[in-house]
Amino acid sequence: MTIWVDADACPRVIKDILFRAAVRKQLPLILVANHYQATPKTPWIKSIQVAGGFDEADDEIVRRCEPGDLVITADIPLASEVIGKKGLVITPRGDILDAGNVGARLNIRDFNDTMRASGEHTGGPPPLHARDRQQFANALDRYLAQSS
Repeated sequence: MTIWVDADACPRVIKDILFRAAVRKQLPLILVANHYQATPKTPWIKSIQVAGGFDEADDEIVRRCEPGDLVITADIPLASEVIGKKGLVITPRGDILDAGNVGARLNIRDFNDTMRASGEHTGGPPPLHARDRQQFANALDRYLAQSS
């Protein structure tokens, strides 16, 4: 199993949790981003920098992701593609996305896009709080315990 991180928008505190888990469990962790991502010096963690185009990082993750891999992203279309390839998705807030709930999330996302396109201000996601970080760490730990 490889852990893939949609790293451009992933909060630093979530990356730090992932770095510790990858080293502790000796699992490959790969950050994919449009720009340089600093990583700890360890054979378990690396970074892939892709071209700066729209969805380049997402496309790279989908190309490389295999069944059973874990992807960390808040990007719902990316999550849907990963789930279609039998991967697991955990958002930086600790929500587990799967075939049973990603369709509804995709519909909400599309509805919000339509509202924004019509001039409606829908706002962005709320700030990441300590409870979100804890929920993420717990979801990650549960998944890693089940996978080992």
